[in-house]
Amino acid sequence: MNAFEVLRERGYFEWCTNEERLAQVMNEEMVTAYVGFDPTADSLHVGHLIPLMALGWLQKLGHRPIALAGGGTGLIGDPSGKSKERNLITLEAVQHNIEGVKVQLKKFLNFDCGKNSALLLNNYDWLSKMTFLEVLHDVGKYFSINNLIAREYIRSRLEDPSKGISYTEFSYVLLQAMDFKYLNEHYDCRLQMGGNDQQGNLLAGSDYIRRTNGAEVFGLTQPLLLTSSGTKFGKTEAGAVWLDAEKTSPYKFYQFWFNTDDRDVEKLLKLYTFLPIDEINAIMNEHNARPENRIAQKKLALEVTSTVHSREIAEKVITASEILFNPKIDFAGVDDTTCDMLKNEVPYAKLDDVKFPSGVVNVLASSGACESNGEAKRAIRQGGVSINGVKISDEKAEITEDMLICKKYLFVRIGRKKFNMAGIE
Repeated sequence: MNAFEVLRERGYFEWCTNEERLAQVMNEEMVTAYVGFDPTADSLHVGHLIPLMALGWLQKLGHRPIALAGGGTGLIGDPSGKSKERNLITLEAVQHNIEGVKVQLKKFLNFDCGKNSALLLNNYDWLSKMTFLEVLHDVGKYFSINNLIAREYIRSRLEDPSKGISYTEFSYVLLQAMDFKYLNEHYDCRLQMGGNDQQGNLLAGSDYIRRTNGAEVFGLTQPLLLTSSGTKFGKTEAGAVWLDAEKTSPYKFYQFWFNTDDRDVEKLLKLYTFLPIDEINAIMNEHNARPENRIAQKKLALEVTSTVHSREIAEKVITASEILFNPKIDFAGVDDTTCDMLKNEVPYAKLDDVKFPSGVVNVLASSGACESNGEAKRAIRQGGVSINGVKISDEKAEITEDMLICKKYLFVRIGRKKFNMAGIE
């Protein structure tokens, strides 16, 4: 299929400066396209992924992607869609953040595959070399103040005396247009993509290029993704869902995707995975026949977690999930990595003061699964206690050292929902 039609079919298209012409160009030649990101943190989050996935699909279809780190623009901050002034960050912080993001970009883009290898560029390399007078003389004259203040996000801040907008942020659109022109002239870049809040910036960049060097370029936006409940996708009660495992653990990352609403899962499979449409259709047919099995959510969570963290980590997360939610799991194949992963996700207690063999009542109380020996005895009598998947029915039973998983862990389940983990360290 034509790359443009793939973008449309999978949901990466909302608006384009000239969609008919862009489709024609993509059908006839390799197109270089770029997506910019301001490195305000040392990790991307799932909100960044739609434009990045669109770049990844373009590369798979023979086109060349550029990931543009905003080392220069990141010092300014894009005001698009913002109701107040951003806090400025230092050059050192920007450089640190770019290094963190580099690793994540390689999960989506191939930087060593021949003529359409992806490029990672930093706009600080050219923006920092321009003087203020050069910007005013060579760039500023092509931008109408009337058009800029007509933009909704600028107008709303100008009309509110308590907010306003600084000259710094007001000038951001010039810098982004300069980026597009630089990439066009030095890398033959003809397409800029971004979220739908970037439409004004994309138009400004395309117009600036047309008025200065006359090149034919395009802008294309992806939609703001809302869930079926109307909330912004990628936000949770705990905040953004990050790609960095230190900010959002692989377990929580997997669960985020696994908990997708049935109404959203097909759309997310198209947007956030590299699965072919035919395979997605087959998954949805199977899912719709037995929605209680959450087949589509499991596939979505597996694919995205594998892309971001690796297939091995994704499979260990699945094992960890089975430990938590499947009382009949076989613990024989559970390894240290899975155990260490679970330690950070469930109530955990050290058993340093427990000497094995030890009475099960003592273990239950020491692990925090029960508040007292009396509560532990009652739980056993009620028949709801299991340790490492083995039901405990005798309150006088002993836990021996050879019962420890990976020679140091116990998994305690009380009833259907209470799960604790304990270990010797």
